[in-house]
Amino acid sequence: MLGALTAFSPMSIDMYLPAMPAIGRGFHATGGEAQLTLATFLAGLAFGQLFYGPASDRWGRRPPLLFGVLVYVLASAVCALAPTIQWLMAARFVQALGGCAGPVIARAAVRDRYDARNSARVLSLLMLVMGLAPVVAPFFGAALLTTWSWRGIFWVLVGFGVVMAVVTLFGLRETRSAETEAQARSEHPLRGYLALATNWRLVGYMMSGAFNAAALFAYISAAPGLIMGHYGVSAGRFVWVFGANAASMIAMSQVNAFLLKRHTPDWILMRFRPLSLVAALAMVLGAVTGFASAWGVLVPLFFVFASFGFIGANTMALGLSLDPLRVGSASALIGSVQFGVGALVSSLISMSRDEGPLPLSVAILACMIFSTVALVAASPRRPTA
Repeated sequence: MLGALTAFSPMSIDMYLPAMPAIGRGFHATGGEAQLTLATFLAGLAFGQLFYGPASDRWGRRPPLLFGVLVYVLASAVCALAPTIQWLMAARFVQALGGCAGPVIARAAVRDRYDARNSARVLSLLMLVMGLAPVVAPFFGAALLTTWSWRGIFWVLVGFGVVMAVVTLFGLRETRSAETEAQARSEHPLRGYLALATNWRLVGYMMSGAFNAAALFAYISAAPGLIMGHYGVSAGRFVWVFGANAASMIAMSQVNAFLLKRHTPDWILMRFRPLSLVAALAMVLGAVTGFASAWGVLVPLFFVFASFGFIGANTMALGLSLDPLRVGSASALIGSVQFGVGALVSSLISMSRDEGPLPLSVAILACMIFSTVALVAASPRRPTA
């Protein structure tokens, strides 16, 4: 159930990636305008989460979630019927405002039940479900594109939202504690966010995860143009490349869950963070030198994705553990900043007219450097095993 709630974002993003060129052609829009439908979705995810966090702390996890799912269903239908690219951008923004309720409340529900180490383990397991979406969704999207049209992808998302509304209504138990409710009712949401934003360790973990997510969103935004446009890979083969990267992240998230049986999240982060830096640097070198053509970029990218399996769940769990009475708000703030930074970076990538590998490679390396600096600032000087 919780895993399915985290799948709103990847399902809504990854299923329509193979259709982005078709969307551009259908609306006589540029590739950059088609990519902006992703950037507006990410912006909606960033903005909407700030509402659901305090709302779920105050009124419980279930009511805000049900409201968000219903908004998602209606907006997905508008996406399917959009007459212009501008309508699609606006509908994608509203779709994200509804869909972001799922991951915010799923993360809060995990922290309601578990401590930091066990939360990291459960979040790693949830990444198995969340990570399967980038593997499976592009295949569904490509199949729908050949048998129906890009509009059919959004009708499928309408159906997904309806199923999740029914599951939320009848299958989700309330997990919010009475102490969390009392804290939420005793302070204004902005005061709660201020308290979270002045916790320097929470901010460090949040920014480390945010730059990590920004690298992921930069890739998602640029992947169709780079792989299908620059390297000439067909839509059918594109989904295999995209799925392989997602599979590496899934596999390493499960290794992370195993390591958490013996080690703390901080210990794991400090030992596996260098993998992303080395892989991102190799990616830049491959882009600059042209060594091995596509392989010189895509192989290092595979290892960048693998490193994500050790970073996302651990930084999220550690950030949520630092203020147990504001879990919903903390989940919302962390998620909002992640998608906000992701929207900014993906927008910058979409404004670049160069579909080659260098802009993406440089963006990923910069994100990995900033993520590492934030992690070092937040982590204990001597992380325990």
